[in-house]
Amino acid sequence: MKAMLRASAAVLAFGGVAAATQGDAQSIAHPEIWPKSNSQGLVDDKTEMFVTGLMKEMSLEEKIGQMIQADLSAITPEDLRAYPIGSVLAGGNTPPIGGHEHSPASVWVATARAFRAISLEQRPGHVPIPVIFGIDAVHGNSNVPAAVIFPHNIGLGAANDPDLVRRIGAVTAIETAVTGIDWAFAPTLAVPQDDRWGRTYEGYSEAPDIVRRYAPAMVEGLQGKPGHNRIQDGHIAASVKHFLGDGGTAEGVDQGNTQVSEETLRDLHGAGYPGAVKAGAMTVMASFNRWNGEKMHGNESLLTGVLKERMGFDGFIVGDWNGHGQIPGCTNIDCPRTFTAGLDMAMAPDSWKGLYENTLAQAKAGTIPMSRIDDAVRRILRVKVKLGLFEATRGYEGRVDLLGAPAHRAVAREAVAKSLVLLKNNGSLLPVKPGARVLVAGSSADDIGLQSGGWTLTWQGQGNKNSDFPNGESIWSGIEKAVTEAGGKALLSVDGSFTEKPDVAIVIFGEQPYAEGRGDIRTLEFQPGDKQALALLRKLQARHVPTVSVFLSGRPLWVNPELNASDAFVAAWLPGSEGGGISDLLIAGKDGTPKRDFTGKLSFSWPKNAGQFVLNQGMAGYDPLFAYGYGLTYADQVQVPRLSEVAGVDASVANTSVFFARSTVPAPFALTVGSTIAQSAVDSATTQEGAVQFRWTADDEQAVRIGGSTVNLERETNADLTLQMEYKVETAPQGPVWLGMAGSASATGVDARALFSAAGAWKTVKIRLACFRDAGMDMASVAAPFMLTASGPFAVSIADLRLVTDPEGAICPAARPGP
Repeated sequence: MKAMLRASAAVLAFGGVAAATQGDAQSIAHPEIWPKSNSQGLVDDKTEMFVTGLMKEMSLEEKIGQMIQADLSAITPEDLRAYPIGSVLAGGNTPPIGGHEHSPASVWVATARAFRAISLEQRPGHVPIPVIFGIDAVHGNSNVPAAVIFPHNIGLGAANDPDLVRRIGAVTAIETAVTGIDWAFAPTLAVPQDDRWGRTYEGYSEAPDIVRRYAPAMVEGLQGKPGHNRIQDGHIAASVKHFLGDGGTAEGVDQGNTQVSEETLRDLHGAGYPGAVKAGAMTVMASFNRWNGEKMHGNESLLTGVLKERMGFDGFIVGDWNGHGQIPGCTNIDCPRTFTAGLDMAMAPDSWKGLYENTLAQAKAGTIPMSRIDDAVRRILRVKVKLGLFEATRGYEGRVDLLGAPAHRAVAREAVAKSLVLLKNNGSLLPVKPGARVLVAGSSADDIGLQSGGWTLTWQGQGNKNSDFPNGESIWSGIEKAVTEAGGKALLSVDGSFTEKPDVAIVIFGEQPYAEGRGDIRTLEFQPGDKQALALLRKLQARHVPTVSVFLSGRPLWVNPELNASDAFVAAWLPGSEGGGISDLLIAGKDGTPKRDFTGKLSFSWPKNAGQFVLNQGMAGYDPLFAYGYGLTYADQVQVPRLSEVAGVDASVANTSVFFARSTVPAPFALTVGSTIAQSAVDSATTQEGAVQFRWTADDEQAVRIGGSTVNLERETNADLTLQMEYKVETAPQGPVWLGMAGSASATGVDARALFSAAGAWKTVKIRLACFRDAGMDMASVAAPFMLTASGPFAVSIADLRLVTDPEGAICPAARPGP
């Protein structure tokens, strides 16, 4: 059967070569130089006979429907009666039917059952075929409040423990199956090479060896052993991603161009795929990026020639979010080339209906050969059969008692402990001695959302509260318990203030949550131009308090000043919901020893300056601060000397999203005000002189403008980011108020008078960037990201102005071109 499938695919194997040669010839792979593999457990006579029987009954419309995946935000279960779509997903911020981003498991179960029921209805002219429901369960089933959240992959890479990864996969599978979902868009097998990339934390390592060993382990954890993959047994389908080269884009730009040789693409970026295929991976997700100019969603030589033929992959290839629409000559609703290249299922979240209709027309016209359609449909049905989706029983579905079960939390706590890397322990400050008075400080100390990072309940991981994690524990909570059990006393003080001098301070700080796109950065300096954490550390240092830093990040960052201001420093990555795993290493018990020693080793090299964007083991001129594989234990007597505090990169280049904070406009932006507008420092809701009051006195229109550096906000707009303003109306306006943005030659605004209609307390408003785009603003060239135009009398105080990723509560006032 496999030989027959490959023979039919061979007819199409390189039909797209002519199109590929229109770009760079380096984008055509040579399958014969790639490693062979062989899917295990997917093809057997019984399954293939069943699939063949189904396909004989299916209409062309039903076959095309299997090749289309829609997002819950754009489809209803009832739509399946008219459009026989084969798959649904809940992407990013998409909630279940009738729910919200923090909906409980029961609402997800109801959603899954609603789609499944209609897809399996017995009705004339319809072949009952279950939909397959996918979700980004990338570090646990991170979409449901009660589920366990595991460390992100960068932390698991530091653990260097394939069996742990397998067990994490198994827990994730159970907690996903509980919610009625069949398919995890995981694991990521990227090998990140430029740490400016916003998805670096989704990679296990900068080196291929760890990725190569982890790939089959995670696939087995999620799916079970090859041939034993039924959801009835608590398994779900894996989707190894993103094929191929997502971690190698030039300058770390998400969805960019990976400009490498075929040998590098194979040996570095492709390292995990042969093992994943052999482990029985049911699906592979195509990548957004290009390889030497050729979009992966349309690269037939790789999708078909390498993956399906050379590696013998028998599952199906799914696209990424409208990724097919990025192929030259394609749109989101029209792309036969992606299917002829080898994509089996297009992820068309909001474009599914148009894509279905156009693909159906192209099938009827012969633009897409019937042999290619049948191959795609066979692969999709094969996975659905092997996963047990045609069987009615779902023994795990709805068993919410398994979410955050004690055994699952124990695996997560173990993962946290094994992922921590001790970078510095001067004077053997750690472990904290029993009976100590411990001050716990820092903005991330008691915040499970911050310690979990992106892809946690929401796409970018923002807008979460501790109450959203009923089975989680913050880092502070874990430390408090451990210190108390050891006979000591712990005090939480976020700003580091105290009345009784502590024996030691533990400061927890780090990056704000982010995900793809928004996570891309321009410098590796931590908090460039806004050194809040450093100020706290230096305050404690000035009072001679021995200090331990616990640093939360999705990548190695230049933190030399923070290292200098710390006696001990722990890279904790993004540990997830089991904050107690950190105290297991930091705090000694009554016997003077901690529960665990440090075993984590860097799977990414740590930069010596903020400009070491590409810093990977084995490269020419390799000169890190802490090398790949570095990590201290309590037995090591290593003293980290004082480090240079010269970043090597202008801090202002990093800022594209903070326009006003703590009464200042951070570089590279600048504030200008109209000649009749008075300004003065005032107190914000939380900080003395933390805001600026602007007072319009004349009756002619004048503007407060923040600009000076042209920024491209297209990706932020497409990702539904918002402009968030914290403000207080002192005097309500008598006339129009326009809030807008400006390009080099024109400006666009929205009618904001309603936002300032009444004086009163401090408020926060979020306005979608898409509002400004829809009003006519060219978001690719924004010279002034904030303009407030009004006439007097009117007065408003502004404390903060920035872009944020959480769209909840965002508004879109009416537009007026040219404020």
